[in-house]
Amino acid sequence: MAKARKPASRAKRRTRTTAKRNRRRPFRVGSLLLSWLLLVVVGLGAALAVYGLHLDSLVRDKFEGQRWALPARVWAQPLELYVGRPLTAEQLRAELDRLHYRPVAAPERPGTYAMRDDRILVRTRPFRFWDGAEADRYLSVRFADGKISRLADAGDGRDVALARLDAALIASIYPTHNEDRNLVRRADLPDLLVQTLLVVEDRGFYEHFGLDLRAIIRAAVRNVQAGGVVEGASTLTQQLVKNFYLTQDRTLERKLKEAYMAVLLERRYSKDEILEAYVNEIFLGQDRSRAIHGFGLAARFYFNSSLDELGIPETAMLVGLIQGPSRYDPRRFPERALQRRNLVIELMAEYGVISRAEADQAKQATLGLREGGGRPTGDYPAFLQLVRRQLQRDYRDEDLRSEGLNIFTTLDPVIQSELESATRERMPALDRGRSFPVGTLETAAVVTSVFQAEVLAMVGGRDPSFAGFNRALDAVRPIGSLVKPAIYLDALSRPERYTLVSTLSDRPVSLIAGDGKRWEPKNFDRKVYGSVELYDALARSLNLATVNLGLDLGVREVARTLANLGVARSFPVVPAVLLGSVSLTPLEVAQAYHTLANGGFRSPLRAIREVVDAEGRPLNRYPLAVEAVADPQAVYLTTWAMRKVIEQGTARSLSQRLPAGLTMAGKTGTTDGLRDSWFAGFSGDKVAVVWVGRDDNQPAGYTGGSGALVLWGDVMTRIDNEPLPDFAPEGIQLVQVVCGRTMMVPFKQGSTRMSCGRHRPQGGPDDETAAVAESPPSAADDGSAATRSSRRADRGDNFFLPGF
Repeated sequence: MAKARKPASRAKRRTRTTAKRNRRRPFRVGSLLLSWLLLVVVGLGAALAVYGLHLDSLVRDKFEGQRWALPARVWAQPLELYVGRPLTAEQLRAELDRLHYRPVAAPERPGTYAMRDDRILVRTRPFRFWDGAEADRYLSVRFADGKISRLADAGDGRDVALARLDAALIASIYPTHNEDRNLVRRADLPDLLVQTLLVVEDRGFYEHFGLDLRAIIRAAVRNVQAGGVVEGASTLTQQLVKNFYLTQDRTLERKLKEAYMAVLLERRYSKDEILEAYVNEIFLGQDRSRAIHGFGLAARFYFNSSLDELGIPETAMLVGLIQGPSRYDPRRFPERALQRRNLVIELMAEYGVISRAEADQAKQATLGLREGGGRPTGDYPAFLQLVRRQLQRDYRDEDLRSEGLNIFTTLDPVIQSELESATRERMPALDRGRSFPVGTLETAAVVTSVFQAEVLAMVGGRDPSFAGFNRALDAVRPIGSLVKPAIYLDALSRPERYTLVSTLSDRPVSLIAGDGKRWEPKNFDRKVYGSVELYDALARSLNLATVNLGLDLGVREVARTLANLGVARSFPVVPAVLLGSVSLTPLEVAQAYHTLANGGFRSPLRAIREVVDAEGRPLNRYPLAVEAVADPQAVYLTTWAMRKVIEQGTARSLSQRLPAGLTMAGKTGTTDGLRDSWFAGFSGDKVAVVWVGRDDNQPAGYTGGSGALVLWGDVMTRIDNEPLPDFAPEGIQLVQVVCGRTMMVPFKQGSTRMSCGRHRPQGGPDDETAAVAESPPSAADDGSAATRSSRRADRGDNFFLPGF
């Protein structure tokens, strides 16, 4: 029989229970800790996921939206080539040099040319104009007698009707941060550049997922061995993230964020999209206040070339700059940059991008830097002020804030260059001519085209590169006798009363002005000529004849004619208007004279042809607005009289400078006290206006014919001009007239009997088409000393009293 177990004491039972409980506690504590750990992990995961969604949103917004703050680029008009265009080989070479084309033995790449005995071979650059993109072309241009005699494809010899060189960049309007880029698409990246970039910066680019773990481990080992940072492991994707989204702070937090965003970027976008963004974003140098971003602009900035024009040495140098644009700046540290470039060339050879022979040859090359690359050509502050004003006038502010605009202007670089050269050369001579300290006299000038109403060139002062006060746009000065063609146009618009040989009264005038003072104008030479013919009064700029004519027409009618010609500025309609008390800017004068040159058709002068956005879409078109505002027959007759200004009147000194067959028309202008010297005139296809004076309104000492006319002649004889057209508008006929001398004079049909009352028709008393006059010589032709004095240059300009 078994022995009964004694019940355990209460104390022993408590001890055993406590021991069991203690044996179970570690399991419970571990389970609790594990639960908390899981909660932390889940929480961190959720936080990382939410943070990832935030970063992913940042990545997409930047990458799919407007990636870069692009400047608006302002372009000059391109040089057009066609058979018959007046152009010499030297002029074409100068334009190619201005566009940074390279002279070579045999042009093989875009942007190169070769001079031959009677021709130029040129490889043009591809360019996207406002009316579409044009591919590069290989052209042969021959010259003869100062013109293009043949234009052909240099490859197959076929004739080419028309070709354009790429437009010259004349300005960049930078966004807020002064960053600049020439965007390049992935398809346009040269293989040499892509392969070199990957060899030097990211050999596993097309395999990794944004982070290169092997590179990270390798770099960590080498850095530990070296006791410092000697090698990095950032992929191109990480570099793009750093430049695109993050600051340059070297913190662990920034590096982790960079890695996370790199992975997100790789998940969202293709390798080619990432590579394209990288080559356009990477910082590669500094040009004063302008940051150079991307390989496209860097190629221009350092070598004045496009990416596809670069060879092995240039490509290696650009890729080498990635490691440190400041440290390896080739202009500041050429030896350091050369060493870095040659190291890149070695890597190119080591990994088979180029051959060993190519590498050895490339390392012998110089850095090959060229100045001026990537910057606008020339300084055109006066013209660019006009461009900005017309942009503000014709576009909404929100349109102009759209970045990456391409603004195609009307500036002709050849004419602008000649205008600037003539200004710099002539103004010191004019100072010396009146014993002024150099810099005393100022000037402004405008050149426009007749048929397109385009401003081709402009200077706002004697220093064309000075970006201060623009006298061409803002110097409002009395125009003097430049007003007179409007008066004679008004008269000749009334053929029942006036013809070119109508007799005008050149006798004293005395009027009471609005302030109670008497207005008594005088001829410039203080002489009185009695009766003069209408055309001669304009040619010799006789004030008394003009005032009597204007009073007969009515001052308000003259003011209306000025408004029709394009004078929009208001002015007091008083008799002094007849002698030029109207104050205008040189551009406003150019507008009025352009209407005369254009046969009475008014077109607002423009400095902008087209504006397109970054994708090439037009924002707004500038159609050529044309309005008939004057009788073409009267304009033709007025122009005929203005030709006499140059042939025998106050501007006859110009006729000695013009080549044979080149006819022009114009008018001198001088204001009271010789304060303002003006000349405005036109050829068959150009209009030019020049003002010379002083900013302090003190006497300049020059009449229109001795001051402004000289500079005007300097400019117009340097540039290509067509003569005034020989044909007359319908309803005009030439008639032989004898009035002291025999000459052919144009008349509006039916108006010939309304010539001088002393005239009798040579063809018989019933010949309505003849207006041949036989009369004694006028005072202008009597050969006296007084008459000879009256024909001195400029003595016909006006003399008016201020205050009218």
